[in-house]
Amino acid sequence: MTKENRDIVKRRILVLTNFLYEHTDEDHQITSDELVTYLKEQGVPANKKTLKNDLDLMVESGLDIVTVSSKPNRYFWGSRQFEMPELKLLIDAVSSSRFITEKKSKELSKKLTELASVNQKKDLRRHVHAAGGRVKPKNEGIYYIVNDINEAINSHKRIAFRYFEYDGEKNRVYRNDGNEYELSPYDMIWNDDFYYVVGYSREHDNVSVFRVDRINKVEILKDRAVRRPDNYKIEDYSNRIFEMYDGEAVKVKLECKNEFMKYVIDRFGEDVDTKPKGKDHFVANVEVSLSPNFYAWIFRFEGGMKIVSPKKAVNKMREMAEKAMS
Repeated sequence: MTKENRDIVKRRILVLTNFLYEHTDEDHQITSDELVTYLKEQGVPANKKTLKNDLDLMVESGLDIVTVSSKPNRYFWGSRQFEMPELKLLIDAVSSSRFITEKKSKELSKKLTELASVNQKKDLRRHVHAAGGRVKPKNEGIYYIVNDINEAINSHKRIAFRYFEYDGEKNRVYRNDGNEYELSPYDMIWNDDFYYVVGYSREHDNVSVFRVDRINKVEILKDRAVRRPDNYKIEDYSNRIFEMYDGEAVKVKLECKNEFMKYVIDRFGEDVDTKPKGKDHFVANVEVSLSPNFYAWIFRFEGGMKIVSPKKAVNKMREMAEKAMS
């Protein structure tokens, strides 16, 4: 075969690959006659014999080109990296995520859509809207911060960063007197649509948690990360930290109406320790952080869920309610 013929074959296979991937699927097949016509329109010499040879070579190379025997034969691109239901799910998740900015959501959704055929793309026009008019972030650097933290975890390195909150005028206020925190990152947690990093904090001298979208840039240090404590388990830690707000971890007894069992299971899992109490109530024993967010969660049930013990948690709940009323 001459170099010119080899170049023609290469080009023909590339044109075929792109066309079949972009324009065909199980519901949109194309005949051999139509493929030959298309190749000629693209200025590529072709006939049924060369087409069959090219398609056989593509299949031998691992491409899932499906042949449907008929007169003439029909072809389509078979399995793709993602099935349609998977793509729809991913696009919905990206579009509604509170963590991903509006701009990045559109970019990622577009990239995901490109994994489908031209005809399938029409079905990927999603109409899912996040409940409550979800606010999207504006910090485009979050993705790079997440990437840097993952890189530090994989390489067992420490990181340094500044951590901020907001004042009454929406200005950033940096904690630790504006100085950097030094953290040996162990794991990342996705919770309530936010990323959190868990690791040993030199400033706190213990395992601490930081919300990623409140981190201002990350520097990966040369120092080796502090070894994980022997009793460290991310499952225990994530379960104990109630919606990722720092607070003292304690065992709490809750008395709840039976109708609220679903919320207790949603929060603490099906293995949560519960016992019936009378006809209409049950008692749940859980370990949580005594944080404002925990008390707010209890308050939402309007008395249908109450703290029984420990006494300091009961007193704190009463104190917060009195403050709110005043």
